[in-house]
Amino acid sequence: MSRVLVTPRSLTGGGDELVAPLREAGYEVVRGAPGRQPTEQELVELLPGCVGWVAGVEPIGPRVLDAAPDLRAISRNGAGVDNIDLDAARARRIEVLRADGANARGVAELTIALYLACARGIVPSAVALRDGGWERALGGEAAGRTLGVIGAGAIGRLVLSLARGLGMETLATDPLAPAELVERDGTRLVELDELLARCDAVSLHRPAPADGRAVIGAAELERMRGGAVLLNTARASLVDDGAVLAALDGGRLAAYATDVFEEEPPRPSALLRHPRVLATPHIGGFTSDSVRRAATAAIDNLLAVLGARAGGPQNAEGTRR
Repeated sequence: MSRVLVTPRSLTGGGDELVAPLREAGYEVVRGAPGRQPTEQELVELLPGCVGWVAGVEPIGPRVLDAAPDLRAISRNGAGVDNIDLDAARARRIEVLRADGANARGVAELTIALYLACARGIVPSAVALRDGGWERALGGEAAGRTLGVIGAGAIGRLVLSLARGLGMETLATDPLAPAELVERDGTRLVELDELLARCDAVSLHRPAPADGRAVIGAAELERMRGGAVLLNTARASLVDDGAVLAALDGGRLAAYATDVFEEEPPRPSALLRHPRVLATPHIGGFTSDSVRRAATAAIDNLLAVLGARAGGPQNAEGTRR
């Protein structure tokens, strides 16, 4: 029986009904360790004999792919493929598939929730009250404030829509986004420098640059409006952690909220311990709705490449035949 590896954390700790279509198509489902990201060595041990892989955010490099001589396709349960060495996959004629937009709603709603939590001081106020204190943080309302989005793809545009529903002004920067798609609902496309200077909150929703540089570093933080909030629900590498810590300590940033980390779970750090940092454990797409959409899309994409039945024809260009 042909095997398919399933490693997203949302599907290894449960979700039997979501992976059922793979079994119904005649594939043996092999799962990673329940509820956590597999190590490279674990992937090397799990992949032999697998023709397909429903993958999460775990790094997938040449050593891992070398352990999978039968692998035809990797299907992400999200839009990002930064974790996959695409050149290595292409050299091995492995199709890489994406579930575009499947978790957009979950990530966008978390982004707005993080902004509101920072703007109103919700977390420190609630913690103080639970501990017997009475600390009322003087917050600011969303209406009339300006939110800027860096990266106006499916998630970024939904964040903009939700922000406008709160009465916020919205700006965006994205050289690849069609202007008519972004601006039709009232958002204006601007250059990065203008966005940083004008916004009360800046939210990141773009892939990491090919050269690995941070999009928000010391220079960009200096250009930001004083007392702004920085939000990152995209990729940890987009932000220079040291520069953010310095901006928080110096009062340049009012708060930093992040849902993403270079290493998950992250090691303790001065940034994570900072009183004006709100960090969540990569829960943007971890809603029952997003998990179902993303799993369904990833499995449908994979079956379309592998064939409706195990051993069936492959119909995607670039797939082994």
